[in-house]
Amino acid sequence: MKQISSRDNPTFKSLHQLVENAREQRQRQQTLIDGIHLLEVYCQHNGRPHAVLLAESATGNPEVMELAQRFSDTEILCLRDSLFRELSGVAAPTGIAAVIPIPVAKDSFPTQTCVLLDAVQDAGNVGSILRTAAAAGVEHVLLGPGCAGAWTPRVLRAAQGAHFSLTIREQVDLQAILKQLPMPAVATVVDVETSVYQLDLKRPVAWLFGNEGAGLSPELTSLAALRATIPLAANTESLNVAAAVAICLFEGLRQRS
Repeated sequence: MKQISSRDNPTFKSLHQLVENAREQRQRQQTLIDGIHLLEVYCQHNGRPHAVLLAESATGNPEVMELAQRFSDTEILCLRDSLFRELSGVAAPTGIAAVIPIPVAKDSFPTQTCVLLDAVQDAGNVGSILRTAAAAGVEHVLLGPGCAGAWTPRVLRAAQGAHFSLTIREQVDLQAILKQLPMPAVATVVDVETSVYQLDLKRPVAWLFGNEGAGLSPELTSLAALRATIPLAANTESLNVAAAVAICLFEGLRQRS
């Protein structure tokens, strides 16, 4: 077990850069998953980490050490608690994390209901959307430019393991892919009369969801075969994008059931 006690340690500097920079994650095709739950879900999907990180104080925790022992053939790094917290980014980390490879997304086009995100910037929203997609049985999520990095630690925490049952593609040219998808696209907008509850969602569709403030771009909206809105109470302007995704995907699941 390699000990790391200084911020000047080259390995720590490399880990810190990985945690802080989504571009660095894409270049290395690696990310950091933090916490007992995420590592257990990763194990369930037969994942093998590049390295396991432990906080010094967690070496006395039987649950943490039992999990670490599953990766006995993997490099284990033991970090001073303050350094581990810095990488974890949470106030009370469980004391175990891992550097894992980012799965290579398939280039094949979705043939079933999928989700396309246009510049959804908030990491919590992206993570919640991924979690909802997995729960609703939607396999493919495509993120256009301007979205929060799908494999950043904040998004991973919010998704709670959903990443490992999804096919996720980032930096996708959404306009180009919409012209090739075999199913109609549904633009979620506010200024139309058609409700999502009036759509035929028994068939596959490509859901389009836009930026938290600006909404869906006019270019993408114009390419959608269908436009629909979620009815809201009077004097209510809009709905959080993650909540909107949940309503739409589970309405589709309800109809298919």
